Amino acid sequence: MTTADYQILLPSLPEHPGIYRFIAVDEEILYIGKAKSLKKRIASYFGEKKDMRRKTRMMVRTAVRLEYTIVDTEQDALLLEATLIKKHQPRYNVALKHSRPYPYICIKKEPFPRVMTVYKVEQDGSRYFGPYPSRSRMYTIIDLIKQLFKLRTCSLNLSKNNIEQHKFKVCLEYHIKNCLGPCVGLETEEEYNTKVEQVANILKGQLSSVKRFLKEQMSIFAEKMEFEKAAEIKVQLDAIEKYQGRSTVVHANIRDVDVFTIATDPDAEMAYVNYLKVVEGSIINTYTLELVQNLDSEKEDLLLYAIQVLREKFQSISHEVLIPFELASPWPDVKFSVPQIGDKKKLMELSEKNAAYFLEQQQKQALARQEKKTQTEQILELMKKDLQLDELPIHIECFDNSNLQGTNPVSSCVVFKNAKPAKRDYRHYHVKTVEGPNDFASMEEVVLRRYRRLLDEATPLPQLIIIDGGKGQLSAACNSLKALGIFDRVTVIGIAKRLEEIFFPDDPVPILLSKKSHTLKIIQQARDEAHRFAISFHRDIRSKNFAKTELNSIPGIGEKTAQKLLSHFGSVKKIKESTREEIESLAGEKIANSLIEYFNTY
Repeated sequence: MTTADYQILLPSLPEHPGIYRFIAVDEEILYIGKAKSLKKRIASYFGEKKDMRRKTRMMVRTAVRLEYTIVDTEQDALLLEATLIKKHQPRYNVALKHSRPYPYICIKKEPFPRVMTVYKVEQDGSRYFGPYPSRSRMYTIIDLIKQLFKLRTCSLNLSKNNIEQHKFKVCLEYHIKNCLGPCVGLETEEEYNTKVEQVANILKGQLSSVKRFLKEQMSIFAEKMEFEKAAEIKVQLDAIEKYQGRSTVVHANIRDVDVFTIATDPDAEMAYVNYLKVVEGSIINTYTLELVQNLDSEKEDLLLYAIQVLREKFQSISHEVLIPFELASPWPDVKFSVPQIGDKKKLMELSEKNAAYFLEQQQKQALARQEKKTQTEQILELMKKDLQLDELPIHIECFDNSNLQGTNPVSSCVVFKNAKPAKRDYRHYHVKTVEGPNDFASMEEVVLRRYRRLLDEATPLPQLIIIDGGKGQLSAACNSLKALGIFDRVTVIGIAKRLEEIFFPDDPVPILLSKKSHTLKIIQQARDEAHRFAISFHRDIRSKNFAKTELNSIPGIGEKTAQKLLSHFGSVKKIKESTREEIESLAGEKIANSLIEYFNTY
């Protein structure tokens, strides 16, 4: 979109809260944002804002239209934005970094439900709890469930009909007292499901309701004089107390709260949100979410997005959320608060330590990976960062023109792969459609011919195209890329010789890289190599044209004879210096006489 497009849209923009969508030519949603005032927020993308990030400029430039939806409140805008981002996954919105999968504990939806660990949540009606970043904690919970409730582990179809028809026999698990034999009707489905509900309470962290249930059972058995069974339940209660003692107890006065803190790494464009889930005074789960910032870099927006994602992921129903700075809650029944003193403040500090530690570990790992990389990989990573590319510039192509007062116009294309010249892939071009010294038109023709050929041959396009010249040459190259429909698939830049400024399409503000920058050195090397290759090719053409013109002007010497003589002797000068016998042996007496007569005359 251009400023002109925005001016057409401006009169209809409302000052209400809502969400807006930038949409590309192929109907792809590029970015979804929210706003207190749609009119003011959308205006921030247009005009001469020098502090706007290049990624933002690129997104606006790529979009062909903008759509918006009005809502009643800012909170509604936040919720709608989150829903649409989750559905469409726009490329310029904040994104969740893909990490290794963590396990869940699943209560399967089936007769006599099994409790098992899984790595994938499916929409099958089963109940899922987790994820569990700490596998040791997960297995501790599994062991507790096995000790407290003797549930089946088999995969038999325990339908009512199958049990009544006696299709199964008890297995070893029954004989070693790990199962009560529901497969043969020794335990009713109602009794079994009562235990399953207590399993669900344990997985939710609600241990007090489990303890209350077991105490009631113990009292019932004691009244019936079934002291052995009552003693078994006493052992189970001791197991719960022991497990609860291992948990991080916060404070008896702090019941159910969610705690969120954020740490950001501007250099890596990453943010890390730590989450502590506290139920009945104990931390039952911790998790750190990794976010790729893209265009969204405000802490408030990142934290709100993470809170929604994590509360949904961990099925939180807490009505209080502790956060490090003031934010408006998008849920009417959820209170956001910033603790200042006491146990809640300590809880916040614990979360902040976890977020800071995670950030430090990620930076150390990134440094270790960087040290392992080759020098070439480091240079490519630096170029990607300096030029804000979407991918490593493994394949680079650079173009330059050459002519002498408009004569014999030629162009060159040099190719760099892995930051080194790939001379076999160099190409030179005779400019065919341009007359006179017109660098812009020459660049437009050659770029069009080059990438039309690559598209016809289904050859991969480069990640970076460098144009030797300023805004004019760059604009001419962009015209060809747009005509071929690949402008959005490649990154193209121009380099101006005077100040070594780097220009981007439709961006009036160039960037100046450090003279010591490896990125600038690679760009300069490609530019100089393209210039050398173009000049060399132009010089060869001038020499050949001069030689051909001089020999062809001699009576009796045609084009084939001139070519034959030049191929043998190498130049007109060497033909002059050769003897009559040498010329006669190659071209005959008549040609030798014509050449000697011509050279003696001129």
